[in-house]
Amino acid sequence: MKAMRFFTFFTVLILFLNQDWVYAQGQDEKTAVVFDELYDEPYAINKLFIGFQPLYGELFATNVNAGYGLEAHYYHKTKFDLKAHFRKSYTSKFYDFNREVALKNSNVDNTPEVYNYYELGGTFHIKDFDISSKTKIFLHKKNTSRNKWAATVPLYAEVPSKLRKIYGARLGGILWNSTADLNRVLEDQGLTNADLINSEGIGLPETYVDENGQTQNFNVFGNLYAANIYVGGSLSLIRNIAVSFDTYEEGLDDGILTFFADVIIAPSLTLDPVVYSGSEYSTDVIKTNMIGFRAGMEGKFNRTLSWSYGGELGYRPSISGQGFFALLKISFPVFSSNLDNKVEAFGK
Repeated sequence: MKAMRFFTFFTVLILFLNQDWVYAQGQDEKTAVVFDELYDEPYAINKLFIGFQPLYGELFATNVNAGYGLEAHYYHKTKFDLKAHFRKSYTSKFYDFNREVALKNSNVDNTPEVYNYYELGGTFHIKDFDISSKTKIFLHKKNTSRNKWAATVPLYAEVPSKLRKIYGARLGGILWNSTADLNRVLEDQGLTNADLINSEGIGLPETYVDENGQTQNFNVFGNLYAANIYVGGSLSLIRNIAVSFDTYEEGLDDGILTFFADVIIAPSLTLDPVVYSGSEYSTDVIKTNMIGFRAGMEGKFNRTLSWSYGGELGYRPSISGQGFFALLKISFPVFSSNLDNKVEAFGK
């Protein structure tokens, strides 16, 4: 019995040592690579980026929505950068949740509002500098097929590079509007339809009788309009390096990654009166929240034609209790330019 235990232990030990030996051999097989730096210029990025967003998705407690957008970003040397952004739903069915539900079920006369979002802002560069760093450049051979590349854990080389950092102060404005499900709002705030009253003090009905003589709940939807101001800070990390290798294809790292956090204030947050049978019913009783916040990140590449990505998470000024939102967006294509059309001219 002891001999059997010793044999088992010895076998496991041999296998373990053999695995380490194989791993070590694998490590020895990784030969060093020689590279030439083609450029390393994190300040030589393009000035203007314009991207189309074929799809974004927003989990917004006021109104879940998805659709398309357009975004433009301009960098003015090392002083500041400006960004403009617009997005809206494709249709009520794809995807403007509250508007679609209102079109099918609303018992009031308000026209459901299309979800629209507009943002314009700027970042002042408080500190713009570069540090010595390293970046990972993945190694790829020209004769490697796509299928083989997809099934391979790629090798990479750590290459010295400059890393540009920008600490920024952000300021901007946001306009957005949306359909709101007021039945859900009233229930969450401990109110009923009767709390929405007209000039004569009469509240909205709680139920109605349909054409089949059945009693149904009275569905109420309204339109919400918000004008917001945001202020915050950001950190941008920029690399713009390209290298050539002796036995591999050229590699580059030209990523522009920005992290940000903002406080959002709504000087104007308007919930339209509900219109029913020719009368307007006030929504003043419904509570709204005027202050919010968000944190997010955005990434893109310093190329003439590429793509970008981004996401945000926070609490937007809106109807009280319905401000949470999470946003994901992808832009493709993204066009960029350095806006330099000047060429040298020589006299004959």
